[in-house]
Amino acid sequence: MMRRALLLAGIVSMTLAPSAPATASDAEFRRAFGDDFFDRYWELSPGSAVAYGYYKYADRLTVPDEQARATALEQIDRWLAELARIDPTDLSPAVRADRAMLEAQLRGERWSLTELKSWQWDPSSYNVADTFALLLDLDYAPLEQRLRSILTRLDNVPAYYAAAKKNVATPTREHTQLAIEQNRGALGVFGTDLEQTVGVSSLTRAERATFLQRLTAARAAIEDYVAWLEALDARLASGATPARSFRLGAELYAQKFAFDIQSGDNAEALYERAVAEQKRLFQRMSLLADLLWPKYFPNAPVPADELAKIGEVIATLSLQHVPREQLVAAVRDQIPELERWVREHDLLELDATKPLTVRETPPHKRGIAGASIDAPGPYDPDAPTYYNVTPLDDLSAERAESWLREYNQWMLPVLNIHEAIPGHYAQLVYANRSPSLIKSIFGNGAMIEGWAVYAERMMLESGYGEDKAEAWLIYSKWNLRSVTNTILDYGVHVRGMSEADAIDLLTRQAFQTEQEAREKWRRVTLTSVQLTSYFSGYSAIVDLREQLKREQAGTFDLKRFHEQFLSYGNAPVRVIRELMLETKSQSN
Repeated sequence: MMRRALLLAGIVSMTLAPSAPATASDAEFRRAFGDDFFDRYWELSPGSAVAYGYYKYADRLTVPDEQARATALEQIDRWLAELARIDPTDLSPAVRADRAMLEAQLRGERWSLTELKSWQWDPSSYNVADTFALLLDLDYAPLEQRLRSILTRLDNVPAYYAAAKKNVATPTREHTQLAIEQNRGALGVFGTDLEQTVGVSSLTRAERATFLQRLTAARAAIEDYVAWLEALDARLASGATPARSFRLGAELYAQKFAFDIQSGDNAEALYERAVAEQKRLFQRMSLLADLLWPKYFPNAPVPADELAKIGEVIATLSLQHVPREQLVAAVRDQIPELERWVREHDLLELDATKPLTVRETPPHKRGIAGASIDAPGPYDPDAPTYYNVTPLDDLSAERAESWLREYNQWMLPVLNIHEAIPGHYAQLVYANRSPSLIKSIFGNGAMIEGWAVYAERMMLESGYGEDKAEAWLIYSKWNLRSVTNTILDYGVHVRGMSEADAIDLLTRQAFQTEQEAREKWRRVTLTSVQLTSYFSGYSAIVDLREQLKREQAGTFDLKRFHEQFLSYGNAPVRVIRELMLETKSQSN
């Protein structure tokens, strides 16, 4: 999740070729889809507005009922009609890209409401905690002002959950169980810490009394929703209430892939490319395993089975890991090391004024990923960026050891490269500097995840890990993960891959631990298409870099490539490619 409001003028300090001159239609587009457009957009989505740093509607909690959906659809249709009146061929390249991104965003939102309809089958989509937590954590205004926003929002919490119960008509059991887990965690946001904060605040006595009344009602509404979900889960388990399959199916999957990935390719083609890449990686990993075998198994014969050989070497390397109680501290200690490496090897300019805070993942965010970034958006770029790391306290010794072996001493730095530096954290700082709000806010997941996967390769190519065979083998295993994610996601949601086959794919063919495989299985039952974004975006970025290296032989500058690529915000790689090639042709 990214927190996204004052837009910084300009982009990072670097020399770029001049953009194409503005047209009359550019001005028309900016008038129609400028500040007034975004203000109305955030008015309809006040929770998302807070996440992006736009606080004008921070005191509003939209009740997700039929009227709210009808209002959203009516507004989307008006915006699409207005877009249709602007001929894209009359726009300059950068604004034409904005128009295409905005149209894809609006059509995707419309499709989600009218075709995907996850509001009917995903009970976990109803959770009020995150925005309330942000309003408490972010110092965008004096405490009392933020508390008054919370006070007003609290009044709608009971109606919010009443609407949620009415909406959930055809739930999947997997999303029902996630909703139970995360809404239990949500109660912590409305607990004694908030009561104490209110108690010592300078709110009036009447405000404090109303606050406690509404806080009690909000907790009761969440507890009631959890109890309702628990009863629903029991009925789903017994068959008394039919459960919807978590598998999206070929038709919905193809449509969702087109809206979410925006690569210009289709899901099946990406799946086939992933299968081919899997074979190539096996060959590379086999050679690395051959190099390492004598060092770690000097008296043992090399297994004839290639996957068994690779797996044994990886398993031995995986025994080297941090103690479970030191996981969060170890992540925190590695961040300065990664920053130094990026600067010393001239890979990317990092903004020292935007610190990264490593913290334990808040309870209401747990359940899907072990590590994630919460980053500010372009409206509030000085807000803190959090690197969430889930501690292993709640895991058994066996499960914790399995997790730690997965994120061993060679793998943990790659995770931190991906999530933090120069991965998600660095990329999102650059995104906030993009002169286009549309490119920054309506970010493409394949570009964002693709950059993080590309950053791993970029760091290893620069010599990080001392160019050791161990580092390259474990990196190759991690790279195989993004490839396997695509095979898994498409296989499960379209081709009906069973849990047993998925676990075999993840453990035997991707060399992941049992704990990691079980978590990934859970993730693929709770999400769709997102797992393909890693390989899709990464492949497109590498393709673009290699093309420019060939065309600019002798003059290609890697750091300049990175900074120019990131200067376009979170646009799809396909769009960035067009803009970079357009810039190159103008400079020629």
